[in-house]
Amino acid sequence: MRKAVLSLGSNLGNRVESLTKAIHAIGLLPGTTVIFTSKFYESPPFDVPSQQNDYINACIVVLTDLSPRTLLGACLGIEAGMGRVRTEYHGARVIDIDLLIYEKETCQDGELHLPHPGILNRAFVLVPLNDLFPEQNALGLDFSAAFARVNRSNVTFFEGK
Repeated sequence: MRKAVLSLGSNLGNRVESLTKAIHAIGLLPGTTVIFTSKFYESPPFDVPSQQNDYINACIVVLTDLSPRTLLGACLGIEAGMGRVRTEYHGARVIDIDLLIYEKETCQDGELHLPHPGILNRAFVLVPLNDLFPEQNALGLDFSAAFARVNRSNVTFFEGK
């Protein structure tokens, strides 16, 4: 089994419920256990083409027997099962699940990028990632410089319902 880090976000419907359902569904994947979950954070949309609601975001660490491609495919299936519709690049979504890091794996091809290329530029990923890896090294990815550089002021702990 190997560890993987996933990020989740939602800005449509009951955002907390969507994140919670997605995390539960990931934990039900064959040979997969969610071992750590960050706090939930709220942030404005990032790099979006249209007016959107704020997001609730989190990161999780899983222990899995699934290959990176199988894990990614399963996450895309969870998104579809929860009603994710892809009509616009970075459009609003009921759930978004990204495979950020997969232990001891790198890949850069058309469908899979490991580590995920957006990690080091996105405060809404770095803040929950820091919950899980306070030493700022996530499965070999040192994100300390990015965490110090990125503006985190608009990523706030979500206490709402």
